[in-house]
Amino acid sequence: MKKVLVITYYWPPSGKASLHWPLGIIKYFEDYDWEPVILTVENESFTQKDPSLLKLVNPKWRVLKSKSFEPFDLYKNFIGKKKDEHLVASETISKTNQSLPHKISIWIRMNLFVPDARIGWYFSGYNKAEEFISSNKVDAIVSIGPPHSVHLIAKRLNKNYKIPYIPIFIDPWVDIVYYKGFKRNPLTLEIDNALEKSVIKNSAQTVFVTDTMRKDFIKKYPFIENKSSVLYWGYNEEDFEDVNIVELRAEPKIITHAGNIFDYQNPIHLWENIKKRIDSGEKILIRFIGTVSPEIKNTIIQLGLEDSTEFLGFLPYREMINYLNDSDYLLVCATEKRHVPGKLFEYLRTGIPIIAFGEDNEEVKNIINECNAGMMFSYNEDVSSFFDKAEQFKTDLNKVKQYSREIISKQLADILDKVK
Repeated sequence: MKKVLVITYYWPPSGKASLHWPLGIIKYFEDYDWEPVILTVENESFTQKDPSLLKLVNPKWRVLKSKSFEPFDLYKNFIGKKKDEHLVASETISKTNQSLPHKISIWIRMNLFVPDARIGWYFSGYNKAEEFISSNKVDAIVSIGPPHSVHLIAKRLNKNYKIPYIPIFIDPWVDIVYYKGFKRNPLTLEIDNALEKSVIKNSAQTVFVTDTMRKDFIKKYPFIENKSSVLYWGYNEEDFEDVNIVELRAEPKIITHAGNIFDYQNPIHLWENIKKRIDSGEKILIRFIGTVSPEIKNTIIQLGLEDSTEFLGFLPYREMINYLNDSDYLLVCATEKRHVPGKLFEYLRTGIPIIAFGEDNEEVKNIINECNAGMMFSYNEDVSSFFDKAEQFKTDLNKVKQYSREIISKQLADILDKVK
């Protein structure tokens, strides 16, 4: 059986949403004659933990771990948080916080950590991989970013051992949406662009999780047109076995958002519409699972929706899936036209009507329309038509199932077979 080294910063028990892609894809590799070896960090401290995910890790898999310098521990000290307090992702880059420590930490993050704040894992991660490769044959490497610093480990292994590597882009690199509205030093940008180009240029194949992102990268680097692919985020079919599905719901109607939601994803007209409906006698509950930015919380408060809102915070994955299925509507907010939120695919599999927001995001709109799953609006549009039409949406699950990770795993295995 051929071996593939999968480099991923996030791994159980981390509860980071982006680990579900490698975890869900890897489980099928052996069906296609690929044995996965996972390289990950030993002491990741930023994300909240979900120990239930450990049971999804096959005990046969070889998992290599090495220590990393985690700057977020210093960041906690700097902004006055206790060591055991969890950082809230949507707060770390919020523009609402105008304190001097926050502004300084933002500048440091944007300008001194290149390509990202996880670059402290580069040397120990590489050394751990080299230790394994020195006594084991590895046929291919897959690196999953962000953090995009993992791709630098893959590139160096390729240079020294001639092993083909495939970087997978869950988000863009140099102009990732987190940087929106923040100024970066010209020298930082020059270095970051050079690193991005070198990783893509030397890769055997580059994979993107959205077609719009792939096309955007081809404009920047035309040479990758014939060596790039799209593999969507997808979902795990088994996650939807034995869930509690609500056929008919008494009031209140529940609209749920799962995942991190940031200042720049604030659907103000949705909250205003919900306020009007509640004032006219409807019973509606807004439910957030995950982190919520200060600006969105402020909007909820200003509109007087606090008593109609639940902030459940981080939940174990399976519990989150149950809450999705216990909803009447599901909310998804795209950050930009290249962004297809991962939660969209889990939303689709529930069959519950989806209300989506995004600017010029034809990809999300087309996926939702193709599956007859809901409606998409710009952040400036009136959304009352969604609630009027919600009962008409009957999701086509046969079309949704093309996004099963079992199918996507086969597609990645086919790519590996071609580049090995």
